[in-house]
Amino acid sequence: MAYQQYPSALLEKAVGEFAKLPGVGRKTALRLALYLLRQPKGDVALFADTVRRMRDEVIFCRVCHNISDTEVCPICADSHRDTSLICVVENVQDVMAVENTQQFHGLYHVLGGVISPMDGIGPSDIEVDSLVKRVAEGGVAEVILALSSTMEGDTTNFYISRKLQPYDVKLSVIARGISVGNELEYTDEVTLGRSIVNRTPFNH
Repeated sequence: MAYQQYPSALLEKAVGEFAKLPGVGRKTALRLALYLLRQPKGDVALFADTVRRMRDEVIFCRVCHNISDTEVCPICADSHRDTSLICVVENVQDVMAVENTQQFHGLYHVLGGVISPMDGIGPSDIEVDSLVKRVAEGGVAEVILALSSTMEGDTTNFYISRKLQPYDVKLSVIARGISVGNELEYTDEVTLGRSIVNRTPFNH
């Protein structure tokens, strides 16, 4: 008979699933599984159903590609936002980070990644063409490139700048108050807010 680390095969399977989550090791996974095991069955059923519904029903905004419960996200649908400003970010976490600064009142465009040949990610794998289409439709005065200060972020900035060159739109980047190599989502709100406010023209 094979050695079983846990007293229950079902518990072991649950630990294995929790351990697949980013930043969760097997010890933490075991604590989470045992915590749920001690909760009322109704609470655990609600937890499981909430996760399932999130996966099944959350969609991406057809305009900016932010996550949303509706076809157009609340930010894009907000009539008080400045539609002439588009802030380009790598992912959904970056939208949340910029929003938390309360310094930006325009719209967003979520690329869903950055160009990274080493990882096999090219321009066609991220949402650049849809950004160009938004600019081409008119009404956009400025595009703010708010990507992380990494080689991949800079490469993506340069590619986007070339794609937007034919259009009469101001191109700017967030100020380098953010340390080179830092990911945007881990930058403190004050620094990120100042970087948005003190953005500079993008230099090809």
